[in-house]
Amino acid sequence: MALSTTSTIVVIAALVLLFLLAPGSANVRHTFFNPTDMWRSFVGNPKQGYYSVGTAIWLNIRMFVAAEVLILILALVIAVVRMSTGPVMLPLRIVATIYIDVARGVPLILLVYMLGYGLPALDLKAISTQSAAVYGVTALVLSYSAYVSEVYRAGINSVHRSQVAAARSLGLSEWNALRYVILPQAIRNIIPPLLNDFISLQKDTALVSVLGSIEANRAAEIYSSSVFNYSSFVVAAILFLILTIPLARFTDRLIARDRARRLAGASQ
Repeated sequence: MALSTTSTIVVIAALVLLFLLAPGSANVRHTFFNPTDMWRSFVGNPKQGYYSVGTAIWLNIRMFVAAEVLILILALVIAVVRMSTGPVMLPLRIVATIYIDVARGVPLILLVYMLGYGLPALDLKAISTQSAAVYGVTALVLSYSAYVSEVYRAGINSVHRSQVAAARSLGLSEWNALRYVILPQAIRNIIPPLLNDFISLQKDTALVSVLGSIEANRAAEIYSSSVFNYSSFVVAAILFLILTIPLARFTDRLIARDRARRLAGASQ
């Protein structure tokens, strides 16, 4: 343990020295790590034409929360439809399969562009008058729901078929067996991969900036173009790290606990 700690400290110290002793270190520190510009970009000054990165990050958080709730619901519906077996559901299964293939195949940034500029061009009262953040969240939901639905499907398939047989033998219908027996076990198994997807989702909210929403990345870009300094982007990166690192560590803890539970069950 002590040896690993020492080696980590040595590696970090070597990287810091390499950065400080590099010929262009002073220019990099001034351009990316200027304390004055970092603070100014964080607090903002609308009178001088730039926004607060610290305030703009709240839009990222709101978009993330809204998208996450919608993704969990839509992805579950898609997964259940894809796993249905009745002939009546065949058209919906085909639609769900096509949707997943298309949503996973199209890059998210292109989906943001298509929805952000295409829907307003339709000139429909209820659809074409929304804010850029709404179109961005819609693109995030459509893209991530395809991935998360496959995570749901993998979790459902991980539940042994004997659980289904036992539920049906107790008189439960197919839907009640799915609701009360299969889904609770499946969701418990897929919490770690779900959290990993949502870590990526939090970062990808920055893509909505291409539509003009003043979120953290856009606020940093405006400040950078105003003063010709990139320290604002470092501030935005730090804010995203503050949001994502705790979630990443929580995910690691869940994975470790799940591994320990499985090993304990296997040893009995």
